[in-house]
Amino acid sequence: MLAQQPVKTSGGEVRITDTNNFPISKTISAAHVIINPGALRELHWHPQSDEWSYFIRGKARITIFASGGMARTFNYQAGDVGIVPRSMAHYVENIGDEPVEMLECFKSSTFQEFSLEQWLATSPPQMVAEHMNLNGTDKKKFLEGLSAKKDPVKSKL
Repeated sequence: MLAQQPVKTSGGEVRITDTNNFPISKTISAAHVIINPGALRELHWHPQSDEWSYFIRGKARITIFASGGMARTFNYQAGDVGIVPRSMAHYVENIGDEPVEMLECFKSSTFQEFSLEQWLATSPPQMVAEHMNLNGTDKKKFLEGLSAKKDPVKSKL
């Protein structure tokens, strides 16, 4: 997995292993993620399976959002394991001064995720603006700033 060329992003890097690049992997997929200090793994969810995260180094905070407006936040460090139930939105924030290195594992042959930004960028603009109570220049600026392109690890703004 580490021999792969990583996908470099604005806040770190990601290497994904699943049946697309490791055909023998029929029941498991994984992502090796580096989150730089001051960056975060953007708000996203995995539609196919639970996420098991193993923290190799650094200090991280995960907030998980459930239905009914419920959310929980957990802090992690090297050696910890976290679980995010399937389809629950969550983000991972680097809260330390060194990179967070983590391994995300899934009981699925393919790695799948969808970010909040991707969802908003591919939704009808008028619907997004109405739900976010945007109008005028705020509406235009927000909608033009959305991207359907994957950027799973972002620098904080």
